[in-house]
Amino acid sequence: MMSKRASAARYARALLDVAAKEGDPEKAAQELDDFIQLLRGHAALERVMLNPAVPTSRKRAAVVELTKLANVSPIVSKLLGVLAECGRLELLDELLAAYRQLLLDRSGVARAEVTTTVPLSRERTETIEKRLTAITGKRISMVTKIDKEIIGGVVARVGSIVYDGSVATQLKLLRERLSS
Repeated sequence: MMSKRASAARYARALLDVAAKEGDPEKAAQELDDFIQLLRGHAALERVMLNPAVPTSRKRAAVVELTKLANVSPIVSKLLGVLAECGRLELLDELLAAYRQLLLDRSGVARAEVTTTVPLSRERTETIEKRLTAITGKRISMVTKIDKEIIGGVVARVGSIVYDGSVATQLKLLRERLSS
């Protein structure tokens, strides 16, 4: 059986293929996000839509009505209907994340998650973005997080690659070298 992430990625690729040919890929992302926020804003609706005991035909009918009311494009409406029919509405968050990543990849942008011990200045942020752009050959969309556990330095994750320049890692490596 395929994992949730793999299934979501498959739906995301299909949506991007169709949206790129027949619609607006950015608008599709926004409509998916809006639909997720609609569900989150109405806890009872979300519970019903994600409850496996509720018949898929009722979920599909609800999705049809909700997408009509929200004026969702036919491409996204059809996808949401398929997800409801297949009992896969629980994939929405992963699907949106995978879809946004595909949009970034398509436009030559890599998402970087940069972790430091203190908030970065604008100059330091720009320096790190330029360095990551030089390393990856892609424009960088960067998000930052704070983690005191790294003691100092920077840890950058771009896709599945981690560039670890943290003091904690350097100390660990030094400890290993000294003990061997």
